[in-house]
Amino acid sequence: MALIVLGLAAGTFGTLVGSGGGFILVPVLLLAYPGREASTITAMSLLVVFANAASGAAAYGWQRRIDLRSGGWFALATLPGAVAGALLVHLLPRRGFDALFAAVLGLAGAYLLARRRSALIREPLAGRGVVTRTMRDREGYSYVYRYRLWQGMVLSTGVGFLSSLLGIGGGIVHVPIMVLVLRFPVHIAVATSQFVLALTALQGTAVHLASGSLAHGGAAPDAALLALGVVPGAQLGARLAARLRGETIVRVLAVALLLAAARLALAGVLG
Repeated sequence: MALIVLGLAAGTFGTLVGSGGGFILVPVLLLAYPGREASTITAMSLLVVFANAASGAAAYGWQRRIDLRSGGWFALATLPGAVAGALLVHLLPRRGFDALFAAVLGLAGAYLLARRRSALIREPLAGRGVVTRTMRDREGYSYVYRYRLWQGMVLSTGVGFLSSLLGIGGGIVHVPIMVLVLRFPVHIAVATSQFVLALTALQGTAVHLASGSLAHGGAAPDAALLALGVVPGAQLGARLAARLRGETIVRVLAVALLLAAARLALAGVLG
């Protein structure tokens, strides 16, 4: 029952900020299962992230906030990185994995929290390779934005690598990149990230299944219980996201990242 409740919380919050919930699950799983290998923890998390992202993407799809064209290209770019990350995680010792994960969370959270609101107000993009997108969601809000497709694909390859390596789905990195670097509107970035996450997590999970990472110590049943909670949680998170300002979502994500990083780092120091 505790795993289902944890899944519900991770699904709700993860979908709210477009992260897939992996940045919540992985620190908790690392603390709850100190004897399990890093590859087993990431495999469990990615399976749950896939269930969460698929459910969240369905909800955001109904809201018409997913940029399917851009998301499809980004998901394609994550493929080589996702496979490489899922294979390389077996080479990381557990202590090194914990330290790397805490550092990634802390840096991402600090950057989001420190940036100024005016950072989103910049000159329009122009030149070769710039893509213009226009969208209207179900509530009638219009979104017009421009970004460099090649830049988004290069960055998505790195996101795919971190996603499978750390088992976080990549949303904690992808959403800030889409907002701050590619200049996506926050609500479109969150929704599109869920779509990309579903495909990326599926790729990474398939590699972990093939390598047998979920075949140890009841990992598969535990992941299934977590997935039972994240599916309804993702629906709730998508509904909450539609009612919050974009700046609020970014701030909530930043604080959550810093808290998770601090908790994991403290656990490492205390052994």
